[in-house]
Amino acid sequence: MSEIKQRIDAVRRRIEEAAARAGRKPSSVQLVAVSKRQSAQAIREAYACGLRDFGENYVQELMSKAQELEDLPELRWHLIGHLQTNKAKPVARLAHYVHTIDNERIAAELSNRAKQEHQQVGAYVEINIAQEPQKSGCLPLEAAALVERVRTTPNLVFVGLMTVGKLVDSPEAARETFVRLRQLRDIVAPGAALSMGMSADFEVAIEEGATCVRVGTAIFGERG
Repeated sequence: MSEIKQRIDAVRRRIEEAAARAGRKPSSVQLVAVSKRQSAQAIREAYACGLRDFGENYVQELMSKAQELEDLPELRWHLIGHLQTNKAKPVARLAHYVHTIDNERIAAELSNRAKQEHQQVGAYVEINIAQEPQKSGCLPLEAAALVERVRTTPNLVFVGLMTVGKLVDSPEAARETFVRLRQLRDIVAPGAALSMGMSADFEVAIEEGATCVRVGTAIFGERG
């Protein structure tokens, strides 16, 4: 059994256990394998283990891997890194989901490019829930207006809210961030998805309502 398969099996068990603690079905949690700086071969191996959703941070890397892996028919790409307007065209063509819509300008540009490419792009609104100046994401007070804009923008399909948690010493310390995003979701977009939680804290995120977790190191090991 390969190391990647062992790690995937372990992550799936942890998702099942966290979902059970929250009284949820494991199937309610989408696992996105963060493949940033991982080889195409590693992605193929994870795909062979049943994973279909892969997250990339950088548009150039997404473009290269999408070309190399175009023979995998069920592979779904998630852009989870910051998106600039000048990179919207290839993202609209290649990405099934964008997790980092944080202003109306990028929503409009992605919409225009998706229309040109005859694509529908699943869109998460990124929230800087901790209001950290070094991070992307709209402020919580701006969330309702941006969600409404995304909902009404052609060729974008609003999915939910996303956040990147604070860098903390323990998974438990991240819980407050996830609680706050869930509470905001319940106000501005009841029932919408929640993309939150990474390798270090995805179990806590699931306990607090995450419907999508973005897991890299726990699947692929340390990045090269």
